[in-house]
Amino acid sequence: MISVIVPVYNTKKYLRRCVNSLLQQTFQDLEIILVDDGSTDGSGELCDSYAARYERIRVLHKENGGSSSARNLGLDNARGDYVGFVDSDDYADPDMYERLYAGIRGYGVKAAQIGRDEIDPEGNALPDICIPPEHSEILLPDKFMEELLLHRGDCSFCTKLIARGLFSDGKTGSMDGERENGEEYRFPVGILNEDFHLLIRMLDRIGPIVSLPGHAYHVFYRLGSNSRKESRENFSRVFADCVDNADLAAGIVAGKYPRLEETAFRFGIFQRLEYLLHIPVGQMNRENGEYRDIVQYLRKNWFHAMKNPLLTGKNKLYHTLFALAPRGVRKLHRSLKKCIG
Repeated sequence: MISVIVPVYNTKKYLRRCVNSLLQQTFQDLEIILVDDGSTDGSGELCDSYAARYERIRVLHKENGGSSSARNLGLDNARGDYVGFVDSDDYADPDMYERLYAGIRGYGVKAAQIGRDEIDPEGNALPDICIPPEHSEILLPDKFMEELLLHRGDCSFCTKLIARGLFSDGKTGSMDGERENGEEYRFPVGILNEDFHLLIRMLDRIGPIVSLPGHAYHVFYRLGSNSRKESRENFSRVFADCVDNADLAAGIVAGKYPRLEETAFRFGIFQRLEYLLHIPVGQMNRENGEYRDIVQYLRKNWFHAMKNPLLTGKNKLYHTLFALAPRGVRKLHRSLKKCIG
């Protein structure tokens, strides 16, 4: 059996498309777990109506705690040998889980992934975030980590099917991502970019992953979702969490994949530059300890960055300018964007 876990929070407008795409899956031995995360728009009632009509749909209701806590509750209640995840405003091709399961069985691995695309509110396809391979390929943990650190790999759990046992070490689980007396393999609560955080910790445990060609998962690009800001003044926490995850990745690389240390360093610099390119200028001050630490990091590691072959000339230029005068660079950058726009 495959268990597909869908966190649901105030997405009634899109929920039918999502759930119907799962009911239409050609893989038949599949249960759908809808986790209502304290919705207030009628999404929870819609979930219940689906469960009343279809035996393979189960609904769990909980107080609002975020996508990670909803996924964790789903994991604790899943019955399948394999688990997948779908966001409630996204949808999947009818044969996605059949293809993923065939990849796992055909290559004798514990996890498979397939390509995704992004669809804007008008139904137009956006440029690929990650380009799927032309043919099926096996990625070992160190290679998968390398692809992630070079911004070529796909960290999303929504494009993957994974053996459920990999999320459990036999200890007691909980929605908040903590486990008793052992290592936990749950989504971290209170963190955006949570898929990256969990995946890089699990890579060695998962082992080889088969990557399949083509797109089968469709992301609905919706402003106002957790990682997408609606205005310049709304600074998404995802940028700070990405910096923290870069440091987590550097620690994992040092212990397990030392050949990738320069790649991990490049990733850490890149994520800090992204932070500085998006933080509102009004928040760039000495009282903001997070911002201050990032600027200090760039200054301390300037020589190292200039020697790193994986950073582009543009990366190094931005690094130098932000290390010298971060607020001035942002003001100039904003003025140039206005002129070009």
